[in-house]
Amino acid sequence: MIDASVQRLAKDTPLARRLTSIPGVGPIVSLSFIATIDDVTRFGKATDVGAYLGLTPRRYQSGETDWSGRISKRGDGAMRKLLYEAANILIQRVSRFSPLKAWAMRLVARRGMKKAIVATARKLAVIMTRIWRDGTTFAWTKEELPA
Repeated sequence: MIDASVQRLAKDTPLARRLTSIPGVGPIVSLSFIATIDDVTRFGKATDVGAYLGLTPRRYQSGETDWSGRISKRGDGAMRKLLYEAANILIQRVSRFSPLKAWAMRLVARRGMKKAIVATARKLAVIMTRIWRDGTTFAWTKEELPA
């Protein structure tokens, strides 16, 4: 009953429908992203959304010491978990190939599964922000990408 109403709401909202065109992103993730971000114009760059959601490496700088650690975990933890699950589904369950999945699979081979999932979650947040701003849908091939 609740599931059907969430799916109906995502179907009736044009922005949520565009966000669900991204592989791994479903109605719950798209509606939660819309509710969490609320006003996309407050971010100067689309990459700022990753930092807002706590998906960027934590940085420590003091004197000559400079290191970056694990993710900062600032921001909305529930949205971060949803993006993590969407990235996990993209990497492990989505069978249709796209440039995004190819990038994620190369990262899995190079850095490992967990780090690749977090990096893909950050990239999903950036892609969702760009789709929100541009009014476009997800490009499954490089030929579909705007010039």
